[in-house]
Amino acid sequence: MKDFTTYVGMDVHKNQHHVAMLLPGSQQPKQWSIEASSAEVRRMVQRVRKDAPGPVVFCYEAGVCGFALKRLIEAQGARCIVIAPSLTPVKPGQRVHTDRRDAKGLACYLQAGMLTEVQPPSQEEEASRDLVRCRDAARKDLMRIRHQVSKLLMRRGVYYVKGKNWSAAYMRWLREVRFEQAMDEVVFRDYLAELDHRTGRLEHLDEHLKRLSQTAAYQEAVGWLRCFRGIDTVTAMVLVTELYAFGRFTSARALMSFLGLTPSESSSGESRRLGGITKAGNGLVRRVLVEAAWHQQHVPRRGKLVQARRVGQPDWVIRQAERAERRLYRRYWRLVHGGKLPVKAATAVARELAGFIWAVLFYRGPAPGDSRADSRAENPGGRKEQAKAGRG
Repeated sequence: MKDFTTYVGMDVHKNQHHVAMLLPGSQQPKQWSIEASSAEVRRMVQRVRKDAPGPVVFCYEAGVCGFALKRLIEAQGARCIVIAPSLTPVKPGQRVHTDRRDAKGLACYLQAGMLTEVQPPSQEEEASRDLVRCRDAARKDLMRIRHQVSKLLMRRGVYYVKGKNWSAAYMRWLREVRFEQAMDEVVFRDYLAELDHRTGRLEHLDEHLKRLSQTAAYQEAVGWLRCFRGIDTVTAMVLVTELYAFGRFTSARALMSFLGLTPSESSSGESRRLGGITKAGNGLVRRVLVEAAWHQQHVPRRGKLVQARRVGQPDWVIRQAERAERRLYRRYWRLVHGGKLPVKAATAVARELAGFIWAVLFYRGPAPGDSRADSRAENPGGRKEQAKAGRG
């Protein structure tokens, strides 16, 4: 059957977009450039729809332009997909890259069905995700100023020996530190003022994140995830907001692969070489999972904090969390005692923890109306994938 679809590839930038329109039956696309303004984009969509004999599909690579362009194009009645740049085919021998060539390549690859679409978030999901990312940026800023303070003290030979750094007692001690040189005093007081500012900023964002976690959209999932050892409100919100539309991960292995926690491989013929993890996908989620994995090295026990977080949660979720706690503890120490470095053992445990998280969140992930969703909700412990989630 002949395809009457028109495919449009766009190489998007801050000030200018390059457009390549591939009409049905044509081998060479029509190309032009437009300004990156809403009015110009609307005129471009109208022009394409006027020339196209049938349906139109637009595409561009995910980047700093986000999903606003997609929403603008779809508001004009056309379909637009956002492409994963890391999965776009690349010709090794092609050494010339221009905006026009990139736009043409996207149109041709789209027509051939060789591009991978990025799951777009809703505007509400995107706003929640930006809050989580803003909080992570504030955490990095606070860590940076702490390093600057501690390194200044180290260069001047001033040491705190009464306890742990950055405790309440340590902060009181910082206020009492004095230097002989006037300029040292100026620099140190400026650092302390910036430290107070960044600490307050992080606390402010944590409060907003806590309130967001208690809304209807996130309360259930966050409550389930907090049943796991090493996962509290912030980590749970990172997982839920960054892994929106969780139903698209149809298996635990798919989630592990998406997060870049699976081993890389370079095999040919009889040779099989396994390397480190691929580190593909979402780095923030991968980091918080590894942080949670370090908690699994401790002996499983009913701690007061974890028990308090489990109050009021479904029994099957608590059983899954307890099962994960026991298995991941054994897994970590089996790897360490087998000669693996602790960091590699923690990464392997993070991979299996992702499987347990999938086994819990997948039951709330499918879209409403999915005929399989009701049976999964009635018997969440009976699915074969859930039983194997820890094994990945």
